[in-house]
Amino acid sequence: MQVPVGLSELVVSSRKAQAKWYTKLLQTWKEAKPAPRTPEQASKIVIRTLKHHQKADVEGLLKYYGLPLPHSLVDAKDIPDGDTLTVYVSAKDRREAPNVPKAVHVAVSQRTKASASKDYQKADVLHKNIIDAGYRVLTGSNNKDILAKKYRIRLSGIDCPESKQHYGQEAKQELIKLVQGKCLLINVYAEDRYGRLVGDIHCNGKFIQEIMLKKGFAWHYAAYDKRPELIKWENAARAKRVGLWASPNPEKPWEWRKKKHDGN
Repeated sequence: MQVPVGLSELVVSSRKAQAKWYTKLLQTWKEAKPAPRTPEQASKIVIRTLKHHQKADVEGLLKYYGLPLPHSLVDAKDIPDGDTLTVYVSAKDRREAPNVPKAVHVAVSQRTKASASKDYQKADVLHKNIIDAGYRVLTGSNNKDILAKKYRIRLSGIDCPESKQHYGQEAKQELIKLVQGKCLLINVYAEDRYGRLVGDIHCNGKFIQEIMLKKGFAWHYAAYDKRPELIKWENAARAKRVGLWASPNPEKPWEWRKKKHDGN
Protein backbone atom coordinates (compact mmCIF):
# COMPACT_ATOMS: atom_id res chain seq x y z
CA MET A 1 0.00 0.00 0.00
CA GLN A 2 1.56 3.29 -1.11
CA VAL A 3 1.59 6.16 1.39
CA PRO A 4 1.23 9.75 0.06
CA VAL A 5 4.40 11.86 0.06
CA GLY A 6 4.21 14.60 2.68
CA LEU A 7 1.90 12.78 5.08
CA SER A 8 4.83 11.81 7.33
CA GLU A 9 5.33 15.49 8.17
CA LEU A 10 1.92 15.56 9.89
CA VAL A 11 1.97 12.24 11.78
CA VAL A 12 4.22 10.51 14.28
CA SER A 13 4.04 6.83 13.26
CA SER A 14 6.24 5.04 10.72
CA ARG A 15 5.43 4.64 7.05
CA LYS A 16 4.82 0.94 7.70
CA ALA A 17 2.13 1.86 10.24
CA GLN A 18 0.66 4.38 7.81
CA ALA A 19 0.32 1.66 5.16
CA LYS A 20 -1.71 -0.41 7.63
CA TRP A 21 -4.09 2.54 8.18
CA TYR A 22 -4.84 2.68 4.47
CA THR A 23 -5.59 -1.05 4.37
CA LYS A 24 -8.08 -0.62 7.24
CA LEU A 25 -9.61 2.51 5.74
CA LEU A 26 -10.00 0.96 2.29
CA GLN A 27 -11.88 -2.00 3.76
CA THR A 28 -14.11 0.20 5.92
CA TRP A 29 -14.83 2.49 2.98
CA LYS A 30 -15.90 -0.46 0.81
CA GLU A 31 -18.24 -1.71 3.56
CA ALA A 32 -19.79 1.69 4.36
CA LYS A 33 -23.50 1.78 3.55
CA PRO A 34 -24.43 4.35 2.49
CA ALA A 35 -21.10 5.57 1.17
CA PRO A 36 -19.91 8.86 2.74
CA ARG A 37 -20.91 11.88 0.66
CA THR A 38 -19.68 14.81 2.77
CA PRO A 39 -16.34 15.74 4.39
CA GLU A 40 -17.99 15.30 7.81
CA GLN A 41 -19.08 11.75 6.98
CA ALA A 42 -15.65 10.88 5.61
CA SER A 43 -13.99 12.31 8.70
CA LYS A 44 -16.17 10.21 10.99
CA ILE A 45 -15.20 7.05 9.10
CA VAL A 46 -11.51 7.84 9.55
CA ILE A 47 -11.97 8.61 13.26
CA ARG A 48 -14.01 5.44 13.88
CA THR A 49 -11.64 3.17 11.92
CA LEU A 50 -8.48 4.52 13.59
CA LYS A 51 -9.94 5.06 17.07
CA HIS A 52 -7.25 2.89 18.72
CA HIS A 53 -4.37 4.76 17.06
CA GLN A 54 -2.55 7.80 18.37
CA LYS A 55 -4.58 11.00 18.30
CA ALA A 56 -1.74 12.85 16.53
CA ASP A 57 -1.83 10.31 13.68
CA VAL A 58 -5.60 10.54 13.23
CA GLU A 59 -5.58 14.36 13.23
CA GLY A 60 -2.55 14.46 10.93
CA LEU A 61 -4.30 12.21 8.42
CA LEU A 62 -7.45 14.36 8.54
CA LYS A 63 -5.41 17.54 8.05
CA TYR A 64 -3.58 16.03 5.09
CA TYR A 65 -6.86 15.42 3.27
CA GLY A 66 -8.50 18.65 4.45
CA LEU A 67 -11.18 16.83 6.46
CA PRO A 68 -12.82 18.22 9.62
CA LEU A 69 -11.00 17.43 12.85
CA PRO A 70 -12.84 15.63 15.69
CA HIS A 71 -13.44 18.76 17.78
CA SER A 72 -15.00 20.58 14.80
CA LEU A 73 -17.68 17.94 14.28
CA VAL A 74 -21.09 18.25 15.89
CA ASP A 75 -21.83 15.13 17.90
CA ALA A 76 -24.71 13.91 20.04
CA LYS A 77 -23.68 15.90 23.11
CA ASP A 78 -23.88 19.14 21.11
CA ILE A 79 -27.55 18.49 20.31
CA PRO A 80 -29.10 16.52 23.19
CA ASP A 81 -32.68 16.89 21.93
CA GLY A 82 -34.85 18.76 19.46
CA ASP A 83 -34.91 22.13 21.23
CA THR A 84 -31.40 22.54 22.65
CA LEU A 85 -28.00 22.80 21.00
CA THR A 86 -24.46 24.04 21.54
CA VAL A 87 -22.99 26.68 19.23
CA TYR A 88 -19.55 28.24 18.92
CA VAL A 89 -18.98 31.93 18.18
CA SER A 90 -15.60 33.12 16.90
CA ALA A 91 -13.65 35.02 19.54
CA LYS A 92 -12.76 37.51 16.79
CA ASP A 93 -16.38 38.65 16.66
CA ARG A 94 -16.47 42.29 17.76
CA ARG A 95 -18.85 41.42 20.60
CA GLU A 96 -16.74 38.53 21.83
CA ALA A 97 -13.17 39.80 21.41
CA PRO A 98 -13.13 42.24 24.39
CA ASN A 99 -14.34 39.50 26.77
CA VAL A 100 -11.79 36.76 26.09
CA PRO A 101 -9.72 36.22 29.27
CA LYS A 102 -5.99 36.81 28.99
CA ALA A 103 -5.35 33.30 30.32
CA VAL A 104 -7.25 31.83 27.36
CA HIS A 105 -5.16 33.83 24.86
CA VAL A 106 -2.00 32.58 26.58
CA ALA A 107 -3.21 28.97 26.51
CA VAL A 108 -4.05 29.24 22.80
CA SER A 109 -0.59 30.61 22.00
CA GLN A 110 1.14 27.91 24.05
CA ARG A 111 -1.01 25.20 22.45
CA THR A 112 -0.06 26.37 18.96
CA LYS A 113 3.63 26.18 19.86
CA ALA A 114 3.20 22.75 21.47
CA SER A 115 1.43 21.40 18.36
CA ALA A 116 4.12 22.85 16.08
CA SER A 117 6.81 21.04 18.09
CA LYS A 118 4.66 17.84 18.11
CA ASP A 119 4.26 17.93 21.87
CA TYR A 120 0.69 16.67 21.52
CA GLN A 121 0.34 15.69 25.16
CA LYS A 122 0.97 19.27 26.27
CA ALA A 123 -1.29 20.58 23.48
CA ASP A 124 -4.14 18.37 24.71
CA VAL A 125 -3.71 19.59 28.29
CA LEU A 126 -3.80 23.21 27.14
CA HIS A 127 -6.88 22.57 25.02
CA LYS A 128 -8.63 21.08 28.04
CA ASN A 129 -7.85 24.27 29.97
CA ILE A 130 -9.34 26.29 27.11
CA ILE A 131 -12.48 24.12 27.12
CA ASP A 132 -12.83 24.42 30.89
CA ALA A 133 -12.84 28.21 30.46
CA GLY A 134 -15.85 27.96 28.12
CA TYR A 135 -13.96 28.13 24.82
CA ARG A 136 -12.82 25.72 22.16
CA VAL A 137 -10.22 25.68 19.39
CA LEU A 138 -11.84 24.68 16.10
CA THR A 139 -10.28 24.11 12.70
CA GLY A 140 -11.49 26.31 9.86
CA SER A 141 -11.82 25.41 6.18
CA ASN A 142 -8.29 26.68 5.56
CA ASN A 143 -6.92 24.44 8.36
CA LYS A 144 -6.30 27.47 10.58
CA ASP A 145 -7.22 27.30 14.25
CA ILE A 146 -10.20 29.38 15.37
CA LEU A 147 -10.82 30.25 19.00
CA ALA A 148 -14.55 30.16 19.71
CA LYS A 149 -16.82 30.83 22.69
CA LYS A 150 -19.19 28.01 23.61
CA TYR A 151 -22.89 28.74 24.20
CA ARG A 152 -25.84 26.49 24.96
CA ILE A 153 -29.00 27.63 23.19
CA ARG A 154 -32.62 26.79 24.06
CA LEU A 155 -35.00 27.36 21.16
CA SER A 156 -37.65 29.83 22.26
CA GLY A 157 -41.33 28.97 22.01
CA ILE A 158 -41.15 25.23 21.38
CA ASP A 159 -40.81 22.12 23.52
CA CYS A 160 -39.74 18.88 21.85
CA PRO A 161 -40.14 15.36 23.21
CA GLU A 162 -37.27 14.45 25.53
CA SER A 163 -34.71 12.09 24.02
CA LYS A 164 -36.16 9.11 25.96
CA GLN A 165 -39.74 9.96 25.06
CA HIS A 166 -41.62 8.63 22.07
CA TYR A 167 -40.50 10.60 19.00
CA GLY A 168 -37.68 12.25 20.97
CA GLN A 169 -34.91 10.81 18.82
CA GLU A 170 -36.73 11.79 15.63
CA ALA A 171 -36.97 15.40 16.85
CA LYS A 172 -33.28 15.42 17.73
CA GLN A 173 -32.27 14.05 14.32
CA GLU A 174 -34.40 16.67 12.57
CA LEU A 175 -32.63 19.49 14.42
CA ILE A 176 -29.25 17.96 13.60
CA LYS A 177 -30.22 17.80 9.92
CA LEU A 178 -31.30 21.45 9.95
CA VAL A 179 -28.29 23.01 11.67
CA GLN A 180 -25.29 20.67 11.67
CA GLY A 181 -22.18 22.29 10.19
CA LYS A 182 -24.05 25.44 9.16
CA CYS A 183 -23.84 29.13 10.08
CA LEU A 184 -26.75 30.27 12.24
CA LEU A 185 -28.38 33.59 13.00
CA ILE A 186 -29.47 33.60 16.65
CA ASN A 187 -31.62 36.27 18.27
CA VAL A 188 -31.25 35.90 22.03
CA TYR A 189 -34.00 37.12 24.35
CA ALA A 190 -33.14 35.75 27.79
CA GLU A 191 -31.16 33.28 29.87
CA ASP A 192 -32.93 30.40 31.62
CA ARG A 193 -32.26 28.91 35.05
CA TYR A 194 -29.93 26.30 33.51
CA GLY A 195 -27.62 28.96 32.07
CA ARG A 196 -28.85 28.46 28.51
CA LEU A 197 -29.52 31.40 26.21
CA VAL A 198 -33.10 31.41 24.96
CA GLY A 199 -33.76 32.68 21.46
CA ASP A 200 -34.82 32.22 17.86
CA ILE A 201 -32.62 30.41 15.36
CA HIS A 202 -32.53 31.08 11.63
CA CYS A 203 -30.48 29.05 9.14
CA ASN A 204 -30.22 29.72 5.40
CA GLY A 205 -33.25 31.98 5.60
CA LYS A 206 -35.37 29.40 7.43
CA PHE A 207 -36.89 29.88 10.89
CA ILE A 208 -35.98 26.66 12.70
CA GLN A 209 -38.83 26.75 15.23
CA GLU A 210 -41.32 27.12 12.38
CA ILE A 211 -39.96 24.01 10.66
CA MET A 212 -39.96 21.96 13.88
CA LEU A 213 -43.59 22.88 14.58
CA LYS A 214 -44.90 22.45 11.03
CA LYS A 215 -43.30 19.00 10.70
CA GLY A 216 -44.75 17.85 14.03
CA PHE A 217 -41.49 17.59 15.95
CA ALA A 218 -42.51 20.01 18.73
CA TRP A 219 -45.25 21.56 20.83
CA HIS A 220 -45.83 25.28 21.07
CA TYR A 221 -44.46 26.12 24.55
CA ALA A 222 -47.28 28.52 25.39
CA ALA A 223 -46.28 28.90 29.04
CA TYR A 224 -43.20 30.89 27.98
CA ASP A 225 -43.97 32.25 24.50
CA LYS A 226 -47.35 33.65 23.43
CA ARG A 227 -46.64 34.38 19.76
CA PRO A 228 -49.76 33.42 17.78
CA GLU A 229 -47.87 32.09 14.76
CA LEU A 230 -46.37 29.32 16.90
CA ILE A 231 -49.73 27.84 17.90
CA LYS A 232 -50.89 28.32 14.29
CA TRP A 233 -48.00 26.15 13.03
CA GLU A 234 -48.63 23.53 15.72
CA ASN A 235 -52.34 23.36 14.85
CA ALA A 236 -51.50 22.90 11.18
CA ALA A 237 -49.31 19.90 12.03
CA ARG A 238 -52.01 18.47 14.30
CA ALA A 239 -54.59 18.76 11.52
CA LYS A 240 -52.32 16.89 9.10
CA ARG A 241 -51.40 14.32 11.79
CA VAL A 242 -47.71 14.58 10.90
CA GLY A 243 -44.77 13.74 13.15
CA LEU A 244 -45.66 13.13 16.77
CA TRP A 245 -49.30 14.00 16.01
CA ALA A 246 -49.66 10.68 14.20
CA SER A 247 -50.06 9.22 17.71
CA PRO A 248 -53.57 9.57 19.17
CA ASN A 249 -52.46 11.07 22.49
CA PRO A 250 -48.78 12.08 22.60
CA GLU A 251 -47.47 12.93 26.06
CA LYS A 252 -46.47 16.55 26.58
CA PRO A 253 -42.76 16.82 27.44
CA TRP A 254 -43.36 19.12 30.44
CA GLU A 255 -45.75 16.54 31.91
CA TRP A 256 -43.24 13.76 31.21
CA ARG A 257 -40.51 15.74 33.00
CA LYS A 258 -42.79 16.35 35.98
CA LYS A 259 -43.46 12.61 36.32
CA LYS A 260 -39.73 11.90 36.24
CA HIS A 261 -39.08 14.62 38.82
CA ASP A 262 -41.81 13.22 41.09
CA GLY A 263 -40.42 9.73 40.72
CA ASN A 264 -43.42 8.28 38.91
